[in-house]
Amino acid sequence: MTRRKNPGCPGRIPMPPCSPQLSPGQRVAWHRLRRGLSQEVLAGLVGRTADWLGKVENDRAPLDRLSVIRSLADALDVPVSALVGEHPNQGHHENQHAHVANIRSTLMDYRQLMPGFPFAVNKEGQPDLRFLRNQVETVMNAYQASDYDRVLRRLPDLLSQAQTAVRAYEGGQRRRAGALLAVACQACAMILTKVGEPDLAWIATDRGMKAAFDCDDLALQGSLMRSGVHSLHSRGQHETAVALTGEAASYLRRQQGGRLSTARLLSVYGTLLLPGAVAAARNGDRASAAEYLDEAERIASQLGRDANHLWTAFGPTNVALHRVTVAASLGDPLAALELGVGVNTVALPRERRVRHLFDMAGAFADVNEIPSAVEHMLEAERLAASQVHQHVMSHQIVGRMMRTKSGRRDRRLADLAQRVGIF
Repeated sequence: MTRRKNPGCPGRIPMPPCSPQLSPGQRVAWHRLRRGLSQEVLAGLVGRTADWLGKVENDRAPLDRLSVIRSLADALDVPVSALVGEHPNQGHHENQHAHVANIRSTLMDYRQLMPGFPFAVNKEGQPDLRFLRNQVETVMNAYQASDYDRVLRRLPDLLSQAQTAVRAYEGGQRRRAGALLAVACQACAMILTKVGEPDLAWIATDRGMKAAFDCDDLALQGSLMRSGVHSLHSRGQHETAVALTGEAASYLRRQQGGRLSTARLLSVYGTLLLPGAVAAARNGDRASAAEYLDEAERIASQLGRDANHLWTAFGPTNVALHRVTVAASLGDPLAALELGVGVNTVALPRERRVRHLFDMAGAFADVNEIPSAVEHMLEAERLAASQVHQHVMSHQIVGRMMRTKSGRRDRRLADLAQRVGIF
C-alpha cells in the first residue's frame, strides 16, 4: 500500500499548517495547494518565477524578506503569521503588556494621592521595612542586569507594598518607607521609558519625587529629577528636558552651598547632567550638550572612578559613552563611531553596556554598514536578550535596518527582526 503524501511537504506525514515543525516555505506550499494554485500561477502573482518558488517551498532558497512574505500572504489570502508562524515571543510580549497594565493600576491607586482621606484606611498591616528594602534592591539590581521581565513582574507588588508602608508608619520609619517608595518609583520610571511608556514613566517620576521630598533625601530628589529628564526627552520634549536639567542641577548645588559633599551626591549630580546633554543634542543645542558633558566629566574626575552609588553607574566611562550618544543625537555617526570604538565597558552594569551597543549599531546603520550594525545588535542580544527584545530603541534600530536594501538581504537581521517582533 502506498502512503499518501502531504501535498505541502512531499514525502512527509501531513501536518497542520500551524505546526512549528513546518518551515515558511513548507507553509507556502501547504496554502498554495489548499487553494488549488500551481507554482506557475502563485509565482506570477508575486512577480517571481516558478523555479524560485519551487526552491522556496523545498527550503533551498530563503524566505526572509518581509515584502515578499507579505506579497505571498496576500496572494494566498492568509495573514503573514500563517507563513512565518506565531511570533516566538508572542506570549512574552503579552506578559509585558499585562505587567505594564498592572503597574498603571498601582500608580493610579487613589490611596497614594489621598493617604489621609477618610475612606483610604490602611487594612494591609505594616510591611517589614527590611524585607521591603531587600525587594527594592532586588528590582534595581535586576534592572541593571537587564532582566526586564523580572523588573516588570515584581514592580506592581513592590509599589503597592511601599505605598502601604508609607501609610502605615510614622516618624523615622515613615521616612525610611518613603525613601524606599522613591527608589521603587524610580525603577518604575526607568523601565517604562525603555519599553515605550514615557507618559506613565512621568507619573511614576511624579510619585517618586513627592516621596523623595517627603523623606527629605536630597540625593533621592536629584535621582528622581534625572528620571524626569529621561521621561521628558523620551516623549520628545527635549527643550523642557534641558530646562529641567539646568534647574535641577542649580537646586542640588544650592542645597549644598555650591559644594557637593558626598560620593552619593556627586554621582547623582553627574548622572543628572548626562540625559540633559542628550536632550540638548536632540534639540540641536550643541553648546548646552557640550557644557553638560564637560561638567559631568569634571564631576567624574572628582569622583575618581566608575562607581554605582544609588544605581547611577556614574564615572568616567559612563561620561565617555554619553559622548557617543550625544554625537549620534547631533547627527554625526562618524564621530560617534570614532568615540565609541574601543571604549571598555566591562566594569559597567549590563544594562548600560547593552545600551552602548545600541548606540554603536545605530551609528553603523546610519553610515550604511549594516553587517557591523547587525553584529552589534546580536552581541547585545547575547548579553541581554530581554533588553533587546523589549527596548523601544532596539525596535527602532532593527526596523530602520530592515528598510535598507542591504538589510533586506541579511538573514541574520530577518531572524532578529522576528525575535524582537518587527514581523
